[in-house]
Amino acid sequence: MNARLKNITITLDADTAARVRVQAAERDMSLSRYVGEVLREQTRRTDQYEQAYRAFLAEKPLRMKGRYLARDEANDRASLRRR
Repeated sequence: MNARLKNITITLDADTAARVRVQAAERDMSLSRYVGEVLREQTRRTDQYEQAYRAFLAEKPLRMKGRYLARDEANDRASLRRR
């Protein structure tokens, strides 16, 4: 963990504050440490999602083998029922 910690002030509604205090106590953590852990995990997930999204966009599109269906062929329900 980074040794340089920053103090911040947050404002929560009463219900959220009460629930977060309970969750922190259940994990035997201070409220400050618990909120920090939750925010760290959330930002890690966001970073992982963005990384995966960038990797997806960097992939070249797959080339389809064969021919593309014409619009009428793709929407021809009767031919699908005959199979």
